[in-house]
Amino acid sequence: MNDTLAGLLQVALLLVLLGAVYAPFGDYMARVYSSEQDWRVEAWLYRLVRVDAASGQRWPTYAAGVLGFSFVSIVLLYLLQRLQPLLPMSFGRGSVDPSMALNTAISFTTNTNWQSYVPEQVLGNTVQMAGLTVQNAVSAAVGMAVAVALVRGFVRSGTDRIGNFWVDLTRGVVRILLPFSFVAAILLLAMGVTMSLRAGVDVTGVDGSQYTIPMAPTASQEAIKELGTNGGGVYNANSAHPFENPNALSNLFEIFLLLVIPVCLTRTFGTLVGNRRQGGVLLSVMGVLWGAMLAVAWFAETHPNGPAGVAAGAMEGKEVRFGIPASVLFGVSTTGTSTGAVNSMHDSYTGGAGGVTLLNILLGEVAPGGVGSGLYGILVIAVIAVFLAGLMVGRTPEYLGKKLGRREVTAAVVAILAMPALVLLGTGSAIALPGTLDALNNDGAHGFSEVLYAFASAANNNGSAFAGITVTSDFFQSALGVAMLLGRFVPILAVLALAGSLAQQRRVEAGAGTLATDKPLFGVLVGGTIVLVAALTFFPALALGPLAEALA
Repeated sequence: MNDTLAGLLQVALLLVLLGAVYAPFGDYMARVYSSEQDWRVEAWLYRLVRVDAASGQRWPTYAAGVLGFSFVSIVLLYLLQRLQPLLPMSFGRGSVDPSMALNTAISFTTNTNWQSYVPEQVLGNTVQMAGLTVQNAVSAAVGMAVAVALVRGFVRSGTDRIGNFWVDLTRGVVRILLPFSFVAAILLLAMGVTMSLRAGVDVTGVDGSQYTIPMAPTASQEAIKELGTNGGGVYNANSAHPFENPNALSNLFEIFLLLVIPVCLTRTFGTLVGNRRQGGVLLSVMGVLWGAMLAVAWFAETHPNGPAGVAAGAMEGKEVRFGIPASVLFGVSTTGTSTGAVNSMHDSYTGGAGGVTLLNILLGEVAPGGVGSGLYGILVIAVIAVFLAGLMVGRTPEYLGKKLGRREVTAAVVAILAMPALVLLGTGSAIALPGTLDALNNDGAHGFSEVLYAFASAANNNGSAFAGITVTSDFFQSALGVAMLLGRFVPILAVLALAGSLAQQRRVEAGAGTLATDKPLFGVLVGGTIVLVAALTFFPALALGPLAEALA
């Protein structure tokens, strides 16, 4: 009873904090992306890289900027890992294996932060700070830029310009992610998160044995890791490690960080389109899905069945200092966004709760989704929902004053179907090919869930894992790397094409038969579309894995 009450109080405090910053932070981000004034440091950067900040870009040019910047990021991060022995503060840690270095470079550039290595043993401080932490910021800014470009597609009329990628990228980093990460890092330090440039501290155990406790610049990476919905930890235990997440207060603050931008971007959307109720409807859909997932997972963990319930009421794989409520709250929030950070091992959850974390990812991570990707993901779902409503009443669908024709719906469908195709094809290949099942620590339904979770996490750019699967083989390094790349950039290209098509249209005035998209009924339609798409696509796979385990 005490644990339940404490958990409910944490949820209530989290909602109060998010509610307090929702309007001011959301409106601030709207001003960031709509302002015509450049900061001095931004103007200097534009001159340095020869960017005309005043010029708009067509969607192919904007997309080329996204792809080009991401490609260069992958190459530079790969080289940093391969050349690690030549860098300062490498602490004698050698060059990262080529396949692992490429997988890691793709992972952090795509905002996935999937880690197939032990960070405190493989990477030194220079690669952590100059490589991974930088990508934590810029990859998040890329997602925000794409989301804002799509919003401009709805706002603008009769133009082929959706903004300037380099301006959106720079403003996202300079005005939002860096300053707020700096403040968050200071607060994390005050809560007990460590920050050190040393390789480790030599200590003597109570039995007289000598060993080294690894150290790292934790607070700085922890802040942007959560704020940018990245998830890659500087320690292998991630946010279950006491240096990354020492107590209940830091745990709640980290959950707040990973939710705050995706939640507040709905306010940004409403402000930019001139109707804040539009953003409120999307937020309500996100909130209902998040709350429902939390309730089911919480119930499953407090009423355990099967092997996970044997060890002290499903406490296996969880930190005692957090307990079940705070662990489940973190797990549902990190899989509902594209964060992937963990403070407990999802592999040890009951079948029902483990299925919730997996389903949360398979919904497309729109509850509330990643930084930027959550907003453009649910907007694509909204386009599909309006299209379906138009089919039911025999009327050309309209959303925010823009007609949704063949080009727009095709782009939305491509954005939606890319992820399921990657997940199901990748999982099927891993199960069918000889030798790949040697990577599993479990067989049966749970082993299948581990493989399904891995490809769902990669294709959705989440980065968390069931932790019962070893993915260091060439097959998994390559297959998951491809899933991360295509899962990130195919939807982005489709979203930018949708933005360009919408921006070219002239705005049409709402008529008597226009579907009201700022009403609760539309929220029900969007939520139903999210659940229906996931149910039709993934139910057979879920039935073979977590559902079979939960019913065993």
